[in-house]
Amino acid sequence: MTPPPKIITFSLLAFNIFAIYYLLSPLPALPDLSNSIKSELPGDTVQLKNVKGYFTNQTRTQIINFYLANYHGLFRIHLNHPPEKAKTIFRDTTQSYYLEEIYLPFKETLFINGYEWENDVFTKPEKRIANKLLYNGIEYKTKVNTKIIPTTIIQRFLGFFATEISVILIIYLLTNFFIKKK
Repeated sequence: MTPPPKIITFSLLAFNIFAIYYLLSPLPALPDLSNSIKSELPGDTVQLKNVKGYFTNQTRTQIINFYLANYHGLFRIHLNHPPEKAKTIFRDTTQSYYLEEIYLPFKETLFINGYEWENDVFTKPEKRIANKLLYNGIEYKTKVNTKIIPTTIIQRFLGFFATEISVILIIYLLTNFFIKKK
């Protein structure tokens, strides 16, 4: 038994009003990583768009919890990627121990790349000392790079409504052509 057309129309209208509100709502302002030193090295400032670098002695858990607390939004998705992927997201010389993503669907993505020289899985333990993180004469355990991949309002609307139309079309095709009616 299918619901009456008025209920479907009202539900779709209410859903789209909520979606428009969500897509237009402001994005979180991302502060600099606390308890860290902002990097001025090439590639950590203006050379790469939307990229920032930090040196810190914080653990991975502390760093990720900082970003989860400060980069919030409805429907937030937290993903963990293999560290090798950092070379395609940042640059091909990026060192990585972990790569995590915080995704706000249809709005924006934040990538967090952490490099802990003492835990570098790509370097033999006896050779890791060569990768020690020294910045302005101070040793740090971790270097963190962040990259925000923003979208415009038009991209958000196009992506959302194309997805919505596709889902509606799939449901229509399934119910009318592929599922046998009694």
